[in-house]
Amino acid sequence: MPHSSPGLARLAMTVLQPGFDGTAPPGWLRRALGQGLGGAVLFARNLTGPAQTAELVAGLRSENPAVVVAVDEEGGTVTRLEARTGSSFPGNRALGVAGDPGRTERVARAIGRLLAGADITLDYAPVADVNANPANPVIGVRSFGPEPGLVARHTAAWVRGLQSAGVAACAKHFPGHGDTVTDSHLALPTVHAPLGLLRERDLPPFRAAIEAGVRAVMCGHLLVPALDPAVPATLSRRVLTGLLREELGFEGVLVTDAIEMRAVAALHPPGEIAVRALAAGADAVCAGVSSPGGESVLALRDAIVEAVHDGRLAEERLAEAASRVLALAAWHAARADARRAAVQEAGVRETAPLPRAEAIVPGAGPVRDEDEELGMEAARAALRVVVADGRAQGPVLSGAPLVVDIAPRLNMAVDPSTPTGLLGALGELLPGTAGRTVVSGTPGLPELPDDRQVVLVVHDAGRHSRARELLAQAVRRRPDAIVVETGIPDEPIGAVYVATHGISRASSRVVARWLTGDK
Repeated sequence: MPHSSPGLARLAMTVLQPGFDGTAPPGWLRRALGQGLGGAVLFARNLTGPAQTAELVAGLRSENPAVVVAVDEEGGTVTRLEARTGSSFPGNRALGVAGDPGRTERVARAIGRLLAGADITLDYAPVADVNANPANPVIGVRSFGPEPGLVARHTAAWVRGLQSAGVAACAKHFPGHGDTVTDSHLALPTVHAPLGLLRERDLPPFRAAIEAGVRAVMCGHLLVPALDPAVPATLSRRVLTGLLREELGFEGVLVTDAIEMRAVAALHPPGEIAVRALAAGADAVCAGVSSPGGESVLALRDAIVEAVHDGRLAEERLAEAASRVLALAAWHAARADARRAAVQEAGVRETAPLPRAEAIVPGAGPVRDEDEELGMEAARAALRVVVADGRAQGPVLSGAPLVVDIAPRLNMAVDPSTPTGLLGALGELLPGTAGRTVVSGTPGLPELPDDRQVVLVVHDAGRHSRARELLAQAVRRRPDAIVVETGIPDEPIGAVYVATHGISRASSRVVARWLTGDK
């Protein structure tokens, strides 16, 4: 490490939010936390269940009580705590289609209870992007929809609901990732919209989040020439400080998207990205992938310290960033203490009134039965069905069907272990249900037997030509097939066309119940 005061090195550690491998804190992470590491990001690879998650977080806090523990828990397709089963709650598109901001707030509050039960500080959610481009490969059903007003209303509701549980929300991906055709995990997307359109379409949800008191905002790795033609938003002082801070008035923590994503990793080494992002106005640097011994985290620290010594990063700017991170940790700690006190008081005096939900939600922990039912209710409200012969009621499956999942690779924000779930949901109700999966490289469709009904599951078929072609072939062979679209709906096809507007365990269970007549 460059020669510097321990205080400067500690400031540099405070603004880092790395991921790590394993289901317990590795030794390097414990040492880094003791040296002031300000954050840690949890992924599905770190989590096996509620008790283990809580134990893991407690292990992190034993080294640094003020650590900001963050996770991507959007509901729907992007879940870390429920990656192996699918989320108990539908995602944003389903909530937007259902159209009830009050329900959206309740769903977010339930997600907040799940995270608060593990003492998690920060949820990298909600997605506040307006999905203006149907060809968008990475946002899609993660957005509340294509209309700015709707997205703004539901974004604000989601922020209120999550934060009522004492978990900080993080609106993303500023200044708006909805009008792109490139996945920023793979390359740098460009938003070509003129300034006026950006202000009318992309910024309102972020304004709404700020007005709702959102504690954090995540910037996207996006080139937006109307705002800054030279550098991506992550590295742009015009975007992060000029627009978000000075114009929109955001005062909370500004965190980068993961710096290993190719959108920025192809431009600069990790340390340089961190320095430039901090200089532009970011407060926390997310590094989802770290080297096995933590050397990459220490290299980020050293690059930041060196930049301060070289005069490329003002120490005052670094200190400001660190103070915002610590303020977020203090906000969470105060609410966690209030929640624990409320639970203890409720246990001592069962008749005592609990705090208002808008202030703090007690009783946090694993998903409760009433929250499971809320997730089902929300998924049911988002379900849309088209029946070819015009009947008001969909068919009831007469026996165990064959479920064919025509599955493109979901975008890289989705954990690969997250299931689409319909096969399992139907199997619970109709034992003997069989399944086949058609993935990239599969030569064609499996045999579609005449003695079973067929359920075809697709995701964003309108955006994937191969999936659309296979779906059309299957329906030609079996005109009586039931089609379940879990992404953005396309033109209805098949005897029955069911749109869930997202992937979640809740959505799969609702579809299974509808198809079996168990409504």
